Amino acid sequence: MRILNRAHVPWALFVVAATILASWLYVGNFKPDLLPTNLQLPDRWAQSHSEHHSVGGTPLGLAFGSIALGIFIFAALLGVRKKLVLWRIGTVQRWLRAHIWLTLLTIPLVILHSGFRFGGPMTTLLVLLYAIVMVSGIYGLALQHQMPRIMMERLPAETVYEQIPHIRAQLHTAAQKMRDSFKPAPSKKTDAGAPAPNAAKAATAGSAPMASTSADLSTPTARPKTAVGSTITAEPVVVPASPKAEEKVPPPREGSAKPPETMGTPTARVPEGGPVPPGTEKVTGVAPAEVIPRAVNPPAPIAASSAAPVAKPPPTTIAQPTTEAVEPKPAAVAAKPAAKPAAVVPTGDAASEASLLEFLDRQILPYLAAKRGERMRLGNARFSEDTFRFVKLRVTEDYRDRVEEIKGWCDERRMLDLQTKLHHWLHGWVFIHAPISFLLLILTVWHAFVTLFYY
Repeated sequence: MRILNRAHVPWALFVVAATILASWLYVGNFKPDLLPTNLQLPDRWAQSHSEHHSVGGTPLGLAFGSIALGIFIFAALLGVRKKLVLWRIGTVQRWLRAHIWLTLLTIPLVILHSGFRFGGPMTTLLVLLYAIVMVSGIYGLALQHQMPRIMMERLPAETVYEQIPHIRAQLHTAAQKMRDSFKPAPSKKTDAGAPAPNAAKAATAGSAPMASTSADLSTPTARPKTAVGSTITAEPVVVPASPKAEEKVPPPREGSAKPPETMGTPTARVPEGGPVPPGTEKVTGVAPAEVIPRAVNPPAPIAASSAAPVAKPPPTTIAQPTTEAVEPKPAAVAAKPAAKPAAVVPTGDAASEASLLEFLDRQILPYLAAKRGERMRLGNARFSEDTFRFVKLRVTEDYRDRVEEIKGWCDERRMLDLQTKLHHWLHGWVFIHAPISFLLLILTVWHAFVTLFYY
């Protein structure tokens, strides 16, 4: 907590006033000759003669000691108040301000209670413990004022303290992956116990089309049920004959001399033996125009991996191949474009990879895996800059980005170590201040009990 704000001004004035009052009472009772005449204590404030030779046993000394003991008990309750967040007896900030200023007030109270003397072994131990508690508390208060400024100047980005071990592990894992990328890949060995592949179950890319049962047409090859399974079989497709629909002529009726009418072209009905109308005579001697059917190209064979088409019956009439010449396709249309060559991956520089591999194994991985990285050479920022500058000279231009990436890992590890160190400085004093404070409280209570009941 920072004490350079307006909230601490009333507390500071109270401590100064209480210190002046306690000093005036002490001097007025035990050394009245040091005070001027107008500052002498009233008779009602002056204590009566005491048989104790020490100040602590006098009524005024006991009052100073009792107030100091009450402040010690209140200061110890601060930890309880922090845990009881819903406790409505003042806020945590007010308790902390009172803790700071009231414990500072105990300094003059303890000194005046002891009469500027250590006394016996018990009181000497109490004074030493009290000195450790006060020094550690003032040290922690000073750190809370200076540490935010130091962290802002030296830490560009602060990380949550509990996440620091996890981030360190990630940096070490990234370095290991880069190290493994530079190592040659192990040769792949076949398993001696694995069964040999069966040639009969191997999938074929395609097979020759089978012959059709009609003329020169071909049908697609039958596809196996699975891509890997029994061999492909080709059986002739039997096309059932499609008989023409026979015209059924109804039988003639009894007593009718007329032949039955047949379905045909719509012509005029001419009575038998009657004259034929002009223009409807049967044309004879003229041959019909010859119809030349074109040839039908057979379908291309389908690979075994493609889907099997649904079988359809072939047509009943097959056209004869024509004698007309088929125009050849242009070369530009018939020729397929050539496939693009695969991109050639450039091979890395063996010397650069060997240098980076050695650098990672000898310096980077041990530094990133160390528990106390500030004790290693890469923990020094100047040494790290010189080292990475030398490594860049040993590798080619293509590998300098890798060197910069490694340098970023080391810089981040150095910042994490610095944050850990500052965190220990900021909170380490509590491990001295808190336990010794409780020990001091227990011994002070014992000291008060012995003083009241045995002296």
